[in-house]
Amino acid sequence: MQITFLGTSSGVPTRARNVSSLALRLTERGEIWLFDCGEGTQHQLLRSDLKVGRIRRIFITHMHGDHVFGLMGLLASIGLAGNPDRLDIYGPPQLEDYLQACTRYSHTHLSYPIRVHKHRPGLLFEDEDYRVTCERLDHRVTAYGYAVEEKERPGRFDVEQAKALGIPPGPVYGRLKRGDRVKLPDGREIDGKQLCGPPRRGRKVAYCTDTIYCDNAVKLSRDADVLIHEATFSHLDASMAEQRLHSTSTMAAQVALGAGVKQLLLTHFSPRYAPGNDIQLQDLLAEARAIFPNTDLAYDFMTYEVPKVREDLASIARTR
Repeated sequence: MQITFLGTSSGVPTRARNVSSLALRLTERGEIWLFDCGEGTQHQLLRSDLKVGRIRRIFITHMHGDHVFGLMGLLASIGLAGNPDRLDIYGPPQLEDYLQACTRYSHTHLSYPIRVHKHRPGLLFEDEDYRVTCERLDHRVTAYGYAVEEKERPGRFDVEQAKALGIPPGPVYGRLKRGDRVKLPDGREIDGKQLCGPPRRGRKVAYCTDTIYCDNAVKLSRDADVLIHEATFSHLDASMAEQRLHSTSTMAAQVALGAGVKQLLLTHFSPRYAPGNDIQLQDLLAEARAIFPNTDLAYDFMTYEVPKVREDLASIARTR
């Protein structure tokens, strides 16, 4: 699970930061899941090492332009890059109407199937490896945050023990690694769970923007390995944040603290905190760290590898 920030500015792009978009690369399955798609996102993708043709799911938080204006152009380019079997897009109820209007008035024909899923609180997507949930946030328009959870995985497979039992290497090892019960040619039945260490807890990434501080952000982010949270304003501009229903740096830190996350990454910064101004982004970082020390500022093209859960720590957590 590798996170790449493609845009970290709020409202409008700046010389150094594009508007909102974030890519989650699932390296084991060769897929990219995109979160928000502000204007210029495909230019950011071209400047990164991410492949447009790997995008399989796109999650839109809300219909403000700095989160959605780049979507139609990207969809057209994906078709030219090589048609995927299908692209799934998740977002507010208005998203499907928006895409239909863009397609109709621009005379764009997409050569691959798209399925648009409307937001609903709770479980949004699930397969054998991952689940995605969403919750309503508190913004001027309907907005949702997302959490991507990796499912629990089998523990480390003990190859030496398998060899000691006389199990020859081959496809059977894959079944045993999954914890399956396998019948060998000599008639013995081997329980794969007996050859694997304790199950490994999956990782969790939460994405909350745009919103003022709200309980649902804490709920969605509970025990996340990484929380990506907007910090549009400094604590000194809290009145402006309350008027516009955006978060300050301290609100984001309070969400992280209340949810018990491991790492907070701040994004969606107002251009008013550019270098040379009275308040700068390092001031927002100091404000957040005073509440939640394990905080960092995101920047465009920053890549963050979500740490794998160590097996011994996972075992301790389970026994508790």
